[in-house]
Amino acid sequence: MKKTMTTTAGNPISDNQNSITAGARGPVLLQDYQLIEKLAHQNRERIPERVVHAKGSGAFGELVITHDISKYTKAKVLQKGEKTKLLLRFSTVAGERGAADAERDVRGFALKFYTKEGNWDLVGNNTPVFFIRDAYKFPDFIHTQKRHPQSNLRSNTAAWDFWSLSPESLHQVTILMSDRGIPKSFRHVNGYGSHTYSLINAQNERFWVKFHFKTLQGIETITNAQAEAIVAKDRESNQRDLFENIQAGNFPKWSFEIQIMTQEQAKACTFNPFDVTKVWAHGEYPMIKVGEMTLNENPKNYFNEVEQASFSPSNIVQGISFSPDKMLQARIFSYPDAHRYRVGTHYEMLPVNRPIVEVNTYHADGSMNYEIRQPTDAFYEPNSFGGAIEDKQFAEPAFETGDIADRYNHRDGNDDFSQVTALFNLMSPSQKEQLFSNIAAAMEGVPRNIVDRQIALFEQVHPDYAKGVKKALGI
Repeated sequence: MKKTMTTTAGNPISDNQNSITAGARGPVLLQDYQLIEKLAHQNRERIPERVVHAKGSGAFGELVITHDISKYTKAKVLQKGEKTKLLLRFSTVAGERGAADAERDVRGFALKFYTKEGNWDLVGNNTPVFFIRDAYKFPDFIHTQKRHPQSNLRSNTAAWDFWSLSPESLHQVTILMSDRGIPKSFRHVNGYGSHTYSLINAQNERFWVKFHFKTLQGIETITNAQAEAIVAKDRESNQRDLFENIQAGNFPKWSFEIQIMTQEQAKACTFNPFDVTKVWAHGEYPMIKVGEMTLNENPKNYFNEVEQASFSPSNIVQGISFSPDKMLQARIFSYPDAHRYRVGTHYEMLPVNRPIVEVNTYHADGSMNYEIRQPTDAFYEPNSFGGAIEDKQFAEPAFETGDIADRYNHRDGNDDFSQVTALFNLMSPSQKEQLFSNIAAAMEGVPRNIVDRQIALFEQVHPDYAKGVKKALGI
């Protein structure tokens, strides 16, 4: 007899696949308690390291804006000639703090810009897409990447079982299993905001945007065999490479570029432009050069400046904002919630997280509250004692959302194959052979029925994709 899934209060759950959104394209509603419960619970599952992206390396640097994009945004940090100090933290996703750097995994690419309007955080990866499009599935996905609750071992079966049941993962899985799945170093990866964000100009016009950071060192990768040899001798290979190159004055650089989509283009788009499993074709939405980023300073203390660094996509500045992307909407809640738990309620008082501008809030008490404020009667709002007040001039323009709130099936009518087909067709014969070989290695020990289910998805991408994997598996 099947058991009915419930909340922690015992309430039956009718849908564990789709978050509640205002229309099929979102945004997510705060009333979706089960979504919040899952994300909040996941943030508290392990202490004290990060639940994901636990193994990381960081460096400080500078963003210089070299091109004029003022027609798209009024953000001071993005105006031509502006120079902004930043912190960039690289990471792997699945491994714990002691994991090896040279593992096949997505690389985190988290940026904190200390701007004149407050902190702007862009928390992305070295891939332009992700495994899922609805954060309702994020805790489930991460469980498949962590350790089995009985054996305490990583499980290929869990990973491929989830992926084979989630066709939206095909794009990211193909990138992960390609030659780009193990970067040579952090200096040799691109960085992506991944989500669709928005830019707002001085006329209060909104544009949808994708953020890209293209490595000027070039993309360089290593094979499984090369990675095994490196890990046998050095588990900190990427961190060592980054630290030693910066220490020697060999400062890594990235070209900062964006793609723009108007609101009218978004309405006419043949796919959901707020779907993080999709990319925007460069031919339709060409890359626009914005500036250059350089890393030129190593942290003085790893714990203080990297381990306690707390990034969140909820940190935006005037002229940069959100979109109805379901994953982004959930991360806006989940990331600060994780920091409040992991670091402390007032984590943003720490020097590495503190903005360079004045902070005026009515937050009170709680852990990590080490600032002694001047006595005041203005400890609530509104008040009659000269306390900080709201300012309507900073209001953003509205954007349209759906009008019927429901748990929309994110897989209905969604094409999860054509963009992967395009990616597969771009690969050279050598890259395809690496893809097949890497998938076969990652499927070791996976039950045949799960392997067959995944191969059926590869078949829908391209017959040669399925054929190549079957050959590599000896099927």
